[in-house]
Amino acid sequence: MLDTAAIWGLTGTTVTSFMFIWAIYSQYVPRHLRSYIEKYAYKMMGWVSLYVHIKFTEYTDEGLKRSDNYDAIRNYLSTNSAARALRLKADESKNSKALVLSMDDHEEVEDVFDGVKVKWHSNVKEIQTQSSYGRSSSGERRFFTLTFHRRHRGMIIESYITHVLREGREIGLRNRERKLFTNNSSSEWYAWRSGKWSNVPFHHPATFETLAMDPEKKEGIKKDLIKFSKGKDYYKKVGKPWKRGYLLFGPPGTGKSTMISAIANFLEYDVYDLELTTVKDNSELKKLLLDTKGKSIIVIEDIDCSLDLTGQRKTKKEEDEEEEEEDEEEEKKEAEKKKMEGEKQSKVTLSGLLNSIDGLWSACSDEKIIIFTTNFVDKLDPALIRRGRMDNHIEMSYCRFEAFKVLAKNYLEIESHELYGEIEKLLEETDVSPADVAETLMPKSDEEDADVCIKRLVKTVEEEKEKAKKLAEEEEKNRAEREERRRKKKEEAEEKKKKEEEDKKKKTEEEEKEEKE
Repeated sequence: MLDTAAIWGLTGTTVTSFMFIWAIYSQYVPRHLRSYIEKYAYKMMGWVSLYVHIKFTEYTDEGLKRSDNYDAIRNYLSTNSAARALRLKADESKNSKALVLSMDDHEEVEDVFDGVKVKWHSNVKEIQTQSSYGRSSSGERRFFTLTFHRRHRGMIIESYITHVLREGREIGLRNRERKLFTNNSSSEWYAWRSGKWSNVPFHHPATFETLAMDPEKKEGIKKDLIKFSKGKDYYKKVGKPWKRGYLLFGPPGTGKSTMISAIANFLEYDVYDLELTTVKDNSELKKLLLDTKGKSIIVIEDIDCSLDLTGQRKTKKEEDEEEEEEDEEEEKKEAEKKKMEGEKQSKVTLSGLLNSIDGLWSACSDEKIIIFTTNFVDKLDPALIRRGRMDNHIEMSYCRFEAFKVLAKNYLEIESHELYGEIEKLLEETDVSPADVAETLMPKSDEEDADVCIKRLVKTVEEEKEKAKKLAEEEEKNRAEREERRRKKKEEAEEKKKKEEEDKKKKTEEEEKEEKE
């Protein structure tokens, strides 16, 4: 009988030999041959094994869309892993007083369902990919493996997996922390980072109750949102993807971003802030949208400034200067420069954007709201904002009296004042944004009360009214000057044309006279 030293020596020799053979196999056997050998080795093991293995991957085989089933399984296992797994991953959650614990990579836990024991394995596999530039890059692909005895195949597939997915989705909804996402550049799409999207917790406090808008208009928007959120069966019946588009348009400071936050809080949806200028091309845009989840809002702010989709903003001053030839030439050069810079950064086209939000790809996931915002709705391509794409057009206008009363209640906690009549008249005659009104109403010190703030608002709006009047007079003067310049140019052109015709006629007469002589 072998003694302890001999047993340890034999074990060491065996392990060393195995490692040597494995190193030779990994280094000198070609990759395609190894795949062939491993394929049949697994098949032979399957013939003699009494256990069945089911693999649940983090992404689809094409790697385009994250698997909802994987997330549900991870949520389900998190309830068991804290008590049974030896290695755990700790994540912070605002909605939980303690850390949220989940299985670490290459960990295993057991679960029991109707007296049947199963095992879950958490795995991660490193893969090598080849880019279009010839560079190789590495990434990680995670997956869960469910192992059970073959005699329980029917029960596991028909009952247990359904139970796990249902429980996992319910746990996800209970523990869900709403988030604000922004897209990463494709050069940062690594699994060890945040992938295609980075996120932070969404804590914006805006609600419809605090939104400065006419109450009837707010109520109409809320009813529309409720109808959409409960419309899964209806959209399926009429044959439309379960999504809805909103176009928010109006001058700066009228509450477009606040409206988005109020909608997100009202429906309890996540928000995806899509920055088109960092998206390389149409294919990358589709991948980004496929990586978004349901119960979310996809936002493209200032769509009129995005790439070459609609053209760039121009100020009134620039539009006026276009009348002169020098400025026209300069603006053409500037526009060409911006266009070249845009081409360097992104090749997303209007067609690509339309196909992503409203084409075949838009039906790949449900319960999404798409919101565009713009300060200049007239500059947008009609195809981009037609009904069916942007179903509900909401004008975010200047602050009128009804919106002012909401702001006064929010900031000063008052519902009436002796100056309300004067303020109503001023706001109907003067265009002031809700942001400016809110800033004026906000107390600047502990000594300022509601009366001080209301009087300051009256003074501010009166000053804005006077400024608007002067601006209108200046614009009228500029308009008259432009008309005069146009008239002079027209007269000069006509005079020049008349002179050219006279010179031509005179020359023709001289030529005819010479021919006769």
